[in-house]
Amino acid sequence: MAMLIAGVDEAGRGCVIGPLVVVGIAVSDENLWSLLALGVRDSKRLSVKKREALYPEILKLVHRHHIIKVPPYLIDRAVRSTKTLYKLNRLEAQTMAKVIQELSPDKAFVDAADVLPNRFGEYIKECLPLSRPLIVSEHKADRNYGVVAAASIIAKVERDGEIHRLQEKYGDFGSGYLADERSMAFLRRLLDEGGGFYPSCVRKSWEPARRAKEEYGAKQQTLI
Repeated sequence: MAMLIAGVDEAGRGCVIGPLVVVGIAVSDENLWSLLALGVRDSKRLSVKKREALYPEILKLVHRHHIIKVPPYLIDRAVRSTKTLYKLNRLEAQTMAKVIQELSPDKAFVDAADVLPNRFGEYIKECLPLSRPLIVSEHKADRNYGVVAAASIIAKVERDGEIHRLQEKYGDFGSGYLADERSMAFLRRLLDEGGGFYPSCVRKSWEPARRAKEEYGAKQQTLI
């Protein structure tokens, strides 16, 4: 009897703008070789064009897939919480557990967000019923397992789509990641245009967003 194998990964975890996208795919073990034959690999090692070409081919082979887009306000709530239970790693583990529950696989491979991959796996298990599948939680799972690499490709394409829609609305803000000065300039512009308030696409708890807001407040004080 064929086993159903799942791979789960995310895209956009470290970005100050836009949602965290968590994706899971479930494929019959009989189709694993066909999945690998497509040339799936860690999405960061593929061009945008290649990821977009692989996306529909992956979906043709999977038994089912599930996508959850975690909005910035939920990320902020987790990061700002004084309860360890609701920090970002826990939020990601809870989201991955929801994805796994939707997929109902026999075995699930996940790319661990925690510095301790086994602990991250335990976080996921805590959110699943007793009849949960076997969870394999590892660092660089998107490099080591084709089924996770395929999930990472779907996640990255979905995340890129979200960023594209935001850029159509707000203009080019760069990558949205912490070291991108274009993103910092964008945050400052949003504050100027919004009277000191960010729109819902910004993760207000992220250090660059906090720093830009502090700079905005200091600038306003000098104008008084």
